[in-house]
Amino acid sequence: MTDPHRGVLYPDRLPRFTRLLPGEAASELVEWYWIPQWELPDGVESRQALLPYPAANLAVEPDGVTLWGVTTRAGERVLRGSGWAVGALLRPAALAQLSAAPADLADRHVVLDEPGLQAAVAAAMPDAQAAADAVEAWLTARVGALTPEARLANAMAALLMTDPAILRLDDAAERLRVSARTLQRLAHRTVGLPPAAMIRRRRLQEAAQRVRDDPEAALADIAAELGYADQAHLANDFRTVLGLTASDYRSEQ
Repeated sequence: MTDPHRGVLYPDRLPRFTRLLPGEAASELVEWYWIPQWELPDGVESRQALLPYPAANLAVEPDGVTLWGVTTRAGERVLRGSGWAVGALLRPAALAQLSAAPADLADRHVVLDEPGLQAAVAAAMPDAQAAADAVEAWLTARVGALTPEARLANAMAALLMTDPAILRLDDAAERLRVSARTLQRLAHRTVGLPPAAMIRRRRLQEAAQRVRDDPEAALADIAAELGYADQAHLANDFRTVLGLTASDYRSEQ
């Protein structure tokens, strides 16, 4: 399983946080479930900075159910008081059934009218596994049987987000034995981001983790290991997406 803190820019600031793998029935629909729970004193805030995966999320909270589209930049959520959320990081096969136009959801969200799902999850909390099971039962019933295209979309996303040898769109197309144009269209229909953007997000997540976890590693070495042209290219990605330099990020840990 991928490191549970990958994509979380400041892990030490997390509230109580549980990450669970899906059951077999939902293994083609969900990467994992994420379940934060928090109880903060009056006047105290917890700021959660994230560099999310290039994927949609289904989130159930005390006030409703929301489908969040893929994001194109880092974001932040401020936690106050007490609360919880039960989220599912969706694989492309699931998103394609929940949204007719995933690309239109980029950096946006829609509220789903699903009071039954919200009630089932709320009744299960604070049992994280039971709450995830409630989401899984709803999702598997809602999505139904998968098409060959849906499975190809899952394979594409898994390859782009996990294989460090994939540095270009053509690399992925050759591995999956389809054309580059096919992958571009597939990503638009099922993810909402171009494949090249997904590759860049994976590399930047990996770079952020290395910068954070290995304070002795030279930034130039990290850039070379992750396939950046040079350290300046890595620095530009940090500034563009995160709004700060790699050196500043390291010093903030």
